[in-house]
Amino acid sequence: MSTTDLYIRQRAPFELSEVNLSECTDEQLMEISRESGTGLSLEEMQAIRGHFVERGRHPTDVELQSIGQAWSEHCCYKSSKVFLREYVFGIDNRQVIDRGDAGVMEFDKDHAYALRIESHNHPSAVEPYGGAATGIGGILRDVLCMGARPIALVDPLFFGPLNLSSAKLPEGIKHPKYLLGGVVAGIRDYGNRVGVPTVSGGLWFDESYVGNCLVNVGCVGIADKRNVRRNAVRGPGDVLVLVGGRTGRDGIHGVTFASAVLTEESETESRGAVQLGDPIMKEPVMHAVLEANEKGLVNGMKDLGGGGLSCVVGEIALAGGCGAEVDLTKVPLKEEGLAPWEIWVSESQERMMLSVSRRNVDKVLHIFKLWDVPATPVGGTIKEKRVRLYYEGVKVFDLELDFLTAGPEYCRPCSASRAGRRTKERVPKARARYDRVMLKLLSDHNICNRDWVIRQYDHEVRANTVIKPLQGRVGHWTHGDATVIKPVEESFRGLAIATASNPFAVGIDPYRGGKGCVDEACRNLAAAGARPHSLTDCLNFGNPEKPDRLWQFRETVRGMGEVAGGLDIPIPSGNVSFYNESPKGPVLPTPVVLGCGIVRDIRKCVTSELKGEGNSVFVIGRTCKEMGASSYYRITKSHSPRVPDVDIDALRAGVDIVARGIERGAIVSCHDISDGGLATALSEMCIGGDIGADVDLSGLGRMRGDVKLFSESNSRWVAEVRKGRERQLPKDRRTTAVRIGTVGGDCLRLRSGRTLADVRVSSLAKAFNEPLWRSVG
Repeated sequence: MSTTDLYIRQRAPFELSEVNLSECTDEQLMEISRESGTGLSLEEMQAIRGHFVERGRHPTDVELQSIGQAWSEHCCYKSSKVFLREYVFGIDNRQVIDRGDAGVMEFDKDHAYALRIESHNHPSAVEPYGGAATGIGGILRDVLCMGARPIALVDPLFFGPLNLSSAKLPEGIKHPKYLLGGVVAGIRDYGNRVGVPTVSGGLWFDESYVGNCLVNVGCVGIADKRNVRRNAVRGPGDVLVLVGGRTGRDGIHGVTFASAVLTEESETESRGAVQLGDPIMKEPVMHAVLEANEKGLVNGMKDLGGGGLSCVVGEIALAGGCGAEVDLTKVPLKEEGLAPWEIWVSESQERMMLSVSRRNVDKVLHIFKLWDVPATPVGGTIKEKRVRLYYEGVKVFDLELDFLTAGPEYCRPCSASRAGRRTKERVPKARARYDRVMLKLLSDHNICNRDWVIRQYDHEVRANTVIKPLQGRVGHWTHGDATVIKPVEESFRGLAIATASNPFAVGIDPYRGGKGCVDEACRNLAAAGARPHSLTDCLNFGNPEKPDRLWQFRETVRGMGEVAGGLDIPIPSGNVSFYNESPKGPVLPTPVVLGCGIVRDIRKCVTSELKGEGNSVFVIGRTCKEMGASSYYRITKSHSPRVPDVDIDALRAGVDIVARGIERGAIVSCHDISDGGLATALSEMCIGGDIGADVDLSGLGRMRGDVKLFSESNSRWVAEVRKGRERQLPKDRRTTAVRIGTVGGDCLRLRSGRTLADVRVSSLAKAFNEPLWRSVG
């Protein structure tokens, strides 16, 4: 029997079939999974068959498609949940208000903020402009459906080398330069048009991303506490109101596409899975949702992201202890002729589902009509925990929610691979001077000025961005560590936002690398004057069905959870993106952290550029010989398995020293020490201030000069302390604060018994500012 014979056409005035799974062989089950685009495994198809055999019927094509979306890796976290539960989910500092589509944290006694980061990797690899733009659209909705107004966006991005030879480009893969241009344009056009500033992010380049770029996007929002909403209905009798864009064939099977490895055929076979964004629709949608919520007319809401209606209806109903009935005939469509299953699983953009009490429906519809946004009641909630769908009067779907939404959960094989692992250290040859090395590091694409990207984004729209992503004297811009937003008009309390990632370290030692990502996020926040308050993470990894990839994931999460838990910093939201592989192999294991910190008084925040001649320069934190994954070792083709570790007590002490020093007015500029080490951090501070410094590194300990210059040991900052205020710098026995020099002159001079480097600030600036512009021009 062919698989075609297993589809039983039903008597209905539209396309509807039942699928005879009960008579399927294992081979036929897998063929149906492939043909239907559901991407389910044999064990999952067997479980579905058993469920319907017990009920004495066949599933409809609508039901099979719905299960495929709900049980995808993207939606149910079937491979990652066991580790997230063990290492991350339990962290709570009693300021977590909700953990829904976005996490919600207490900001002050009257306000809360929401935060979330997620990936749009596969769509962006196929269609970079649309994939990135719809990533922004989706992350805005995640924050909006918590009742928060989006106030900031972030965009950590990962690509192959920009100078990659076309001869090395695999068939069916787009060049990194093309992908970068398309992704940045998509984020720019969507974010700028909806009027939400893009304030933080990052660029990383490595050959592992050639076949599978990573596009992560995050959002932070603010809300009155009384307006915070759960992603849940209130109870039976609520009306489900679908608002926003119309439903079409775009984005069908988006979550199953995101739960599979990219292939040479993805460009043609999966283009229909990429959604179409509409920022002109999104802005009035946000206004209308916020107005209806402000007036107390919304019981709960949820965005239509992965899986579309097929996921949102069951999830929002079950979260409120209910089921639902929906009439698909009422769903506004972009075009005629969509089958019921296409309407149900479409991921068309700019849509949200509101749960509204029946007495408030007309008021809600009136608000949306004033904003010229479609709003349609499509169903309601019922006591029974199941979902029933009707189309043109015919029941096409009837499933228990416990079965539909639970999904499988796996404890897959998980072990380290020794293939290709280098355990011996290859140390670079010592040099008399390191001037050229410093300039080479500053011009490396993983370090150089990102202003080509940053200047395309409106990071000041809404006039709340107090500390901006580019910092320095006019005409002498450098990178900051964190941006600071003033979210509440009547208060000087601020919210700092920073991103962090180090795939190079995680690739060598996932456990230490994961710890380091949390450390870096905390360092970045503290450098602006904030105290770390919450984190959200996007975990980008390869195929979890391969034990070595899953081992990398587990160890990374273990490390991240250990540091976050040790600091009592919750991770109330996040995202897991698996199957980031291509014919070239997996991407580097890439955890990305978005951190938020509380600033007690934004008027005391500092930026990263050096401020004044005669001020003292301090290094806070211990420098160690931990050169594994360092930028210096990468450009010299050296290697060390010893990745920087994190001393949680030292990190806590360092954050406190920096934050209190800034609050006291002793620290006037600060920069975390990360990529390129101390030499690069000092160079960036000099570039932004257009002033030099005379630095003696003898006080950092007995070690080689290049280790002092380029070590990327964690929990360290460079702090500029106002002349005469050195004694006001806080002290803590758990870490160190060493004075290393003085601000002044037009050169950065670095000594340790002898001169290690002496470079004019203008030369540093040239090396730092030009590379990205030359490469993308």
